[in-house]
Amino acid sequence: MRRWHDGIGELLVEGREEAPVALRIAASPRTRARGLLGRDGIDGAMLLTPCNSVHTFRMRFPIDVAYLDRGLRVLAVHTLRPGRLGMVRVRARHVLEAEAGSMAGWGVVPGVRVSVVATGADGGRP
Repeated sequence: MRRWHDGIGELLVEGREEAPVALRIAASPRTRARGLLGRDGIDGAMLLTPCNSVHTFRMRFPIDVAYLDRGLRVLAVHTLRPGRLGMVRVRARHVLEAEAGSMAGWGVVPGVRVSVVATGADGGRP
């Protein structure tokens, strides 16, 4: 099993011909806990790893949430409004978050496999 570190990278979606999606990787407990809280939006997506559940309390915008298994196959995709608690997905090992509506445009749907290419540390930027 791959272990990621906090940083930046690219998300590649199986069958998608367009450029990769910009990605922030949140792997430490502190970075995962913060996630997208306090932000007004995100360009691209955020990968929370390891993770199998999220909430949107104190969030400022609705998000798409994709639950991924060990092999980075999408198990489910849901849109959560601020102030909601997502279901725990027992088989999920990672969660991908993005602004609501983004995942459909990228082709992130149940059954699709994604790839993550870590490109470096983010220098602790929010």
